[in-house]
Amino acid sequence: MFEIIPSIWLINGKCVRLKRGDFATEMVISNNPLEIAQAFESIGLKRLHLVDLDGARRGEPKNYHILEAITGYTDLKVDFTGGITTDGDVIKCFEFGASTVTVSSAAANHPERFAQLLLSYGREKINLAADVNPNDNKLKIKGWLKKTEIDLFDHIEFFHERGLKYLKCSDVTRDGIAEGPNFKLFQEIRDRFPSIYLAASGGIRGIDDFRRLRDMGVKASVFGRAYYEGLVSLEDLKAFNDENK
Repeated sequence: MFEIIPSIWLINGKCVRLKRGDFATEMVISNNPLEIAQAFESIGLKRLHLVDLDGARRGEPKNYHILEAITGYTDLKVDFTGGITTDGDVIKCFEFGASTVTVSSAAANHPERFAQLLLSYGREKINLAADVNPNDNKLKIKGWLKKTEIDLFDHIEFFHERGLKYLKCSDVTRDGIAEGPNFKLFQEIRDRFPSIYLAASGGIRGIDDFRRLRDMGVKASVFGRAYYEGLVSLEDLKAFNDENK
């Protein structure tokens, strides 16, 4: 089964969109993220990727109240991300209703700590985000504000050897601009790590992109802008989701 996972990006409790992760391009989509989440639930989607951009910038989650509202008033399984650094952060995310958490910066800065989270909470609960500029395949962290010297494939391999199951990967040059996913990048990840559950992110233009990712063997796709800009409708998403059940 191929899964489509809508994303909601939060700044100051509001749903926003960015281009290529650039905070200077911030545009508020809605003051009511719960309403958007309920719309996705209404067409049969089961999972939501909730991104706390305030938390990503500050190094600790901030928008717990939005997480709590969405998990309290929908049955969506929420994957929460943004600034999760410590064991205490993880515990708090689960207390506010997250089904899973996705960690990016802390995994890059403290790999052994992230490996311990995999052991402590299990590979079904702890996901890795690895977001890169494909020109050099170096990770970008802290809401993509900071470039590292960490190679994408070395990073995945390190955690794959320690039990990693779920990976979300974004080509940051394509995120939020609807120019098409980086199929070459995702195919290389699939070829190197066929057992990993890969969620591809960035560049979705329409349902055909979902189909191509599915046919490549990618397990899921995270999308946002394509919906918020009307490139795909709720009806389109429902029809595709129904055919993939």
